[in-house]
Amino acid sequence: MSVPLEILDEREAAAFLRLSSRTLQRMRLDGGGPAYVQLGERRIAYRIASLRDWLANRERRSTSQGAA
Repeated sequence: MSVPLEILDEREAAAFLRLSSRTLQRMRLDGGGPAYVQLGERRIAYRIASLRDWLANRERRSTSQGAA
């Protein structure tokens, strides 16, 4: 079974964002990370569009703009 190209598993999403898988797991628990899709009880995936949107929303031009 092939996975659609617009969906990444946790490891791939972490690499895409240059974060660790553990950081993505913590973000899911805290609710501060990118939107994800729960494909099964223990299977998580991320849409590339959601990862890009999350990155765009975290973009800052100055340190005075505050944290995301």
